[in-house]
Amino acid sequence: MSGARSRAKGQRGELEWACWLSETFGVNAHRGRQYRGGPDSPDVDGGIPSTHCEVKRAERLRLWEALEQATRDAPDGSVPYVAYRANRRPWLVILRAQDLADFARLVVEALEDGHE
Repeated sequence: MSGARSRAKGQRGELEWACWLSETFGVNAHRGRQYRGGPDSPDVDGGIPSTHCEVKRAERLRLWEALEQATRDAPDGSVPYVAYRANRRPWLVILRAQDLADFARLVVEALEDGHE
């Protein structure tokens, strides 16, 4: 896939994931670059508070590289995770086992806050 087509697919993936978060949690999630404007912006902003999401929309995922990118880019105190989807497949969420309990707590809090 050419660079421009790959970037466009990535942007569509970010929009899809932001939409999924908004519908599921009742939050105002949106693409980070559209909202903040810089290259260091998160892929999706306004999703699950205190998490950092790296969105990957590809047929093959380089799992460890994606998770390392999310971990490296995550602000201190936030839980990094990867949202991944291939064509005609459902979204997957990938995170380190050591972060699972914190991630679960943050998801429950987001559901409670978003659907009050």
